[in-house]
Amino acid sequence: MDRFPARLLHIDTITAAERELERIGTDPTGIAMMAPKMLQRCLRLSGLECRQANILKQELLSLGGDAAVARGTVSCSIPSTDVILIGTDKQLRLLCGKLATQPFRLADLATGLKQVLDHAAKAPTTWQTSRRELSLTRPLIMGILNITPDSFSDGSRYLDPQRAINRALEMADQGADIIDIGGESTRPGAAAVSAKDEELRIIPVIEQLARQLNCAISVDTWKAAVARSAIDAGAEIINDISGLTFDPDMSSVAAQTGAAAVLMHTRGTPDSMQQNTGYEDLLEEVARGLDGSLQTALAAGIKNERIALDPGIGFGKGVKSNLELLRRLDELRSFGYPLLVGTSRKSFIGRTLARETGERLYGTAATVALAVANGASILRVHDVREMRDVADMAHAVATE
Repeated sequence: MDRFPARLLHIDTITAAERELERIGTDPTGIAMMAPKMLQRCLRLSGLECRQANILKQELLSLGGDAAVARGTVSCSIPSTDVILIGTDKQLRLLCGKLATQPFRLADLATGLKQVLDHAAKAPTTWQTSRRELSLTRPLIMGILNITPDSFSDGSRYLDPQRAINRALEMADQGADIIDIGGESTRPGAAAVSAKDEELRIIPVIEQLARQLNCAISVDTWKAAVARSAIDAGAEIINDISGLTFDPDMSSVAAQTGAAAVLMHTRGTPDSMQQNTGYEDLLEEVARGLDGSLQTALAAGIKNERIALDPGIGFGKGVKSNLELLRRLDELRSFGYPLLVGTSRKSFIGRTLARETGERLYGTAATVALAVANGASILRVHDVREMRDVADMAHAVATE
């Protein structure tokens, strides 16, 4: 016998479970039975009626799992409760089957639970824009091109159209899959600019790049008029920091043009967002905000395959919140949409490491690697060549 006969196994997917069972020579029938038992999951449900929660707990206990509820749920002395379901993947899927015949709208709840389990098991493989289908079999790199006088990182470096075009072509050569072009700074404390000024900065550049680039062009704007002009000029993705909340016409523009839409979570506008960065339950509030944007998008007719979600790192969040979002990013996979993460050179990296903006390359690299490992499909970065390697290496390590 080995001196150390026991070791922990890192099992977070069915594929990983099957691989370990195969290594010890388990019969194929046994693999099919046992692999789902090796995945333990915790799912949180919010605002359930006590009678719903009590049935959930009873049914999951009967399957060998458990459910945590608020004090007073059993006696129904409280109006509602959040619930944390605790069980293996197999137990939770069996629970969905048992709920299908239960009253109190639990059959509908079962449908939602099954979707979450399916999303956790398999990430999206493609993202559709108005011009192409982007493969997500490896991380996409979105290169940042700020055509502004006051960007926190680039300053006025690319205000000249030709310099901006040259920089976009350079990023494409370095491995960018998308060039994200913005004409208004969204750094904390930044003042808004008019749609006209924004268009004057970006439209001539987009028109030229649309004829020269093979990769996709994204427009970083929250204004519907600017987005429409950019799509007409050759952009195919709308990257809206407001998650369709600042301009009521944005959702219809995205739907009508067929553009892909990045829906980001934020709290407040850039000029004031860092004045309110406290959260009682960060992931719950971010998830609720994203869900609100998602419902707006779907109601407007934006198709599922064109949507990506962004938790909004650095937008209305302090250092600890940004670190927590990265650490728990995989919880947002339950939506079933590609996740975009933008950490590049941001202040939370500078504050964590005591580094100025130009000295945050390695800090950014760490966040990109962790984002990929935790489920990010799209990385928005300044340093394309370096982060292309970081993302690809992290993906190679994390991929089953």
